[in-house]
Amino acid sequence: MSFDLPPLRNPRRTIGDRTFDFSRNVAVMAIVNRTPDSFYDAGTNYALEDAVAASLRAVEQGADWIDIGGVPFAPGDPLSVEEECERVVPVVQALREASDVVISVDTFHAEVARRSIEAGATVINDTTGLSDPDLAGVVAASDASLILVHSRAQPRTQFARPQYDDVATEVRDFLQSRVEQARAAGVPDERLFVDPGHDLNKNTMHSLELTRRLDVITELGLPTLVALSNKDFIGEVLDKPKRERLEGSLAAAVASILNGARVVRVHEVAETVAAVRMTEAILGLREPALLKHNMSDINER
Repeated sequence: MSFDLPPLRNPRRTIGDRTFDFSRNVAVMAIVNRTPDSFYDAGTNYALEDAVAASLRAVEQGADWIDIGGVPFAPGDPLSVEEECERVVPVVQALREASDVVISVDTFHAEVARRSIEAGATVINDTTGLSDPDLAGVVAASDASLILVHSRAQPRTQFARPQYDDVATEVRDFLQSRVEQARAAGVPDERLFVDPGHDLNKNTMHSLELTRRLDVITELGLPTLVALSNKDFIGEVLDKPKRERLEGSLAAAVASILNGARVVRVHEVAETVAAVRMTEAILGLREPALLKHNMSDINER
């Protein structure tokens, strides 16, 4: 059996000081949330020094990319632009001074995006699919890239019992429309990524189907990001709390890579890097770090 990887229109990407060939590379994006109520770490990295330390630790563990967030996706009270900037911009500045790693900011506000890019962010990760009509224009006016994520609710609002006739096709069509919107604002294809938004206004069966049919999303020809790490669909499949979903998260990540994902957004960096690099080698995209076993005239122990 062979895996037919999706063709990409612009596989070679320069993001800040780093270059990726997504026809041969899978990028590992580490999550650093500077919020008191984050989904996974519940405020562990809320202090500025903790958020910066977590970012640098992820770089040491092999992360290619750090995604910094100041507002959870979950429903809740809105956060002002000023407060969101106070949370994320200092982390971006400190990390940029210390590393050439790709830095993205998870925001749906155009003004937060603008200030983050000025501070050194090289990607904006919009989990609301351009709910702010000015955001794409801000990205277009810079050298930054843009991640377009599928979700259906207005930011931070409830969306009970989501219904889809064909979740993969409907998500693809939504993303295609947002790609066209971003292009119209001046963001070229070579700076666009798409994300089907597992669990975002979707139930467990929807997220499983999106993983299984990810090829429908990768047909768009843009690098596809998957944000699966420790999500509720994994917890419901395995009946595990958030802190016990690593194995399920790794399995979902590997399945997604085999179906064409090219960026994986994760909490546990070292474990994911190992799984991703092994998957790349199985696909023939990466050479082994060593080649010694049964390569000499005697058997090595």
